Amino acid sequence: MKKFNIPEFYKSPIISRIKEMRKLQDPRKKDFSPTLLDFGPVRFLVARHFGFCYGVENAIEISYQALKENPGKRIFLLSQMIHNPTVNNDLQKRGISFIMDTEGNQFIDWESLRADDIVIIPAFGTTLETEGKLKDIGIETYKYNTTCPFVERVWNRTEQLGDEDFTVIIHGKHNHEETRATFSHSNKKAPSIIVKDFTQAKELAAVIMGETSRKEFNEVFEDRCSENFDPEKDLERIGVVNQTTMLATETLEISTFLKATMKKKFGAEDIDNRFADTRDTLCYATNDNQESTYGLLKHDADLAIVVGGYNSSNTSHLVELIEEKLPTFYISRANEIMSKDKVRHYDHYADKMIISDSFIPNKERVDIILTSGASCPDTMVEEVLQCVLEFFESARSTDDVMEELEVGSV
Repeated sequence: MKKFNIPEFYKSPIISRIKEMRKLQDPRKKDFSPTLLDFGPVRFLVARHFGFCYGVENAIEISYQALKENPGKRIFLLSQMIHNPTVNNDLQKRGISFIMDTEGNQFIDWESLRADDIVIIPAFGTTLETEGKLKDIGIETYKYNTTCPFVERVWNRTEQLGDEDFTVIIHGKHNHEETRATFSHSNKKAPSIIVKDFTQAKELAAVIMGETSRKEFNEVFEDRCSENFDPEKDLERIGVVNQTTMLATETLEISTFLKATMKKKFGAEDIDNRFADTRDTLCYATNDNQESTYGLLKHDADLAIVVGGYNSSNTSHLVELIEEKLPTFYISRANEIMSKDKVRHYDHYADKMIISDSFIPNKERVDIILTSGASCPDTMVEEVLQCVLEFFESARSTDDVMEELEVGSV
């Protein structure tokens, strides 16, 4: 796989080293067990896969390349490059301005842009409508388009589905940049509709089975389907794709359920004509991170720390998986750890920051799960690890632990 040129300050002497070690041990990525870092009074179970994925590293490389290649020019990002405040803030400090926020609200009017401006398209991609606006202004969008290739693969699949007269069901959050972009591309060729979760998939199944009225359909899906969507006609042939940062298991659950619904409605003998196989649209990195999380949960631990941006969909899904088993603290960086007892962390259900007074338990040995989202730099994960280590005076040195790990891996 391609190696990207990302700034050194995003790499870390411990975390990046562990990743490289595991990559050499397990090049085919068959082993999802965590790496154990035994510091004595505290042990960390570090996920097999986490942090920057292919699409994120590609986006970061292109963004910093744009800065290097265009001194003196105005450089813009359509919205956040990735869902990580540290990365976005660094790009802004270096002179990149954001045109809009993550929900599409404008900071900078299109009329103020010029043909010689540089505009970077973020990893989530963008809508055909936005691409059209940039082309009308005369801005070349190809060179600094950082759209993740796995997102583009979903778009290509939606085009194929449209060519084959299937309606596209998108499993995603309707206000997320990637889902808005996918919907725009899908809608060009096929009737399209967005379902957020399995609950909405069941509501859509009821529509397919003719169990709900048009009014009931509109109450749930009116702002989540293409213009002139006709549930009676447009749900006779369907295929499911996803926002690549959603839970892969939930996408498969939705797909399997809707396939069973189509069998029930139209008969098993006609299912290949009614339901398209779209398993190839699942993102390998999202799947690896989620499988690694299941690997973590096979081990006992006292608590988990998940590091990532608070508007990161893939990070919030990792939190959802882990918090079912043990206390989980979702933080964006180490300075949110206030003391051994107290931590400021994000409640993704209530969408607010909270402070917990029961952070690290007072016991002879503490086991901590540590992972991060796909847009989180390794440096930030290491900062968290080092911050926690400071609470344990008798902890072994990182040099000793890493040397032991490397000897054991030979």
